[in-house]
Amino acid sequence: MADALKNIRSKFVNSVSKEVIHQLLDDLLEDQVLNDGEVEHIKEGASMRAEKARSLMDMVRKKGDAASNTMIKRLKERDPVLFKDLDLDS
Repeated sequence: MADALKNIRSKFVNSVSKEVIHQLLDDLLEDQVLNDGEVEHIKEGASMRAEKARSLMDMVRKKGDAASNTMIKRLKERDPVLFKDLDLDS
């Protein structure tokens, strides 16, 4: 699944909203995929929406398939239209 995130990285970065990024950060913190420091790094370290999306995607992808699966599941819940557009259901 980490490969699935790698394949849709550009489209995700260009399409995801700031609101969904923040929801995903909260979800992934709750799911213990990310820790407080990582969430703060993404929220505070990147000023532009695309930078936040890129940081989130890369951080989760590097954590492997379980983390990637959790992010994909949470994205489906938070933004089903983007999820479908990214063709992650295949």
